Amino acid sequence: MQFDDEEIPPLGDAEPLSSDVRGFAPEQMVRCVTCLRANPPTRTSCLYCAAQLPKTEANAALQRPALRKLEKWEQGFNVILLPKTEAQGSEEVLKEITQLLRLEQEELRRIVETTLPLPVARAATREEASLIECKLKEIGMNALVISDADLTPNNRAQKRACAFELNESELVAHSAGGGDALHLAWTEVVLLVAGRLVTRKIEERSSGRKAENEIVNARQVSTDETVVDIYTAQSDGGFRVTASNFDFSCLGAQKSLITAQNFSTLTKLLRERASEAIYDDSYNRARRALETVWPVEQHTEARGWRRERPGRVNTEAVTTSDNETQFTRYSRLRHYLSLHHTEL
Repeated sequence: MQFDDEEIPPLGDAEPLSSDVRGFAPEQMVRCVTCLRANPPTRTSCLYCAAQLPKTEANAALQRPALRKLEKWEQGFNVILLPKTEAQGSEEVLKEITQLLRLEQEELRRIVETTLPLPVARAATREEASLIECKLKEIGMNALVISDADLTPNNRAQKRACAFELNESELVAHSAGGGDALHLAWTEVVLLVAGRLVTRKIEERSSGRKAENEIVNARQVSTDETVVDIYTAQSDGGFRVTASNFDFSCLGAQKSLITAQNFSTLTKLLRERASEAIYDDSYNRARRALETVWPVEQHTEARGWRRERPGRVNTEAVTTSDNETQFTRYSRLRHYLSLHHTEL
């Protein structure tokens, strides 16, 4: 193979491949107090044993959040970006935040443009979340760290009401699980958070060898229902009303045969009686922006295999996705902010 080497400069005149210093100097490394191994100064936790690394003046400016994806069972710490001035949307600021949090610029812009307090990161430790909060403040942004525990009071499931008594002075809520009714003065209701719960199921049947499965049948089923969470001034998590599991007898003569219309009438009555409460229906506007940090949950269930005929085996699987956990976190975030901040 012939080639022309006349334009190739002599070795002594050629540019060096790289003039950058790679890695960190030994004196910059941070020793873990648990396993005694050296770690890069950019880390907040040990690369080997996950213990928290000591913070010094030397590595404070170099530290960057790891932001690993948390398992479903893990309790994390959410960094909430608070709305600010027009500087919040500048290209320079957005670029710095995307580099810090390893986000796509379009994802971050979607969060910023809602002008709502929304999560921009979910960290494994409070120290990592606090680091992100400090870095955002250095950029000129306001942020707040809220733990998963604060968004799930007492680690209890959301209480659900199946029926109401709408008296002049109080709201009487009957629980779906039975037990004593909850008597609540209308003046005690401080917040109503409305939204929609969407569930999608995709059933697939495949045939053939494992390496070359072919989908022979697929079916999708979707459900969509309205929901409202009712909160008091207490941090007890409130209770939830869903359209498909509620007895609308409390509407009396206003009750109709259409569930959606009944739920709309019920919401209107709640807003009229609890006139001092804030009605918040911002979830539908924030839903896409929440996907970045609080995505819709999805899981696949295998239903085994079935022999269709000699030499042919079918396998079945159902993939389910729903936004209930996402809505619950957002709803409780709005309640948390109403208790601790004047502006939602």
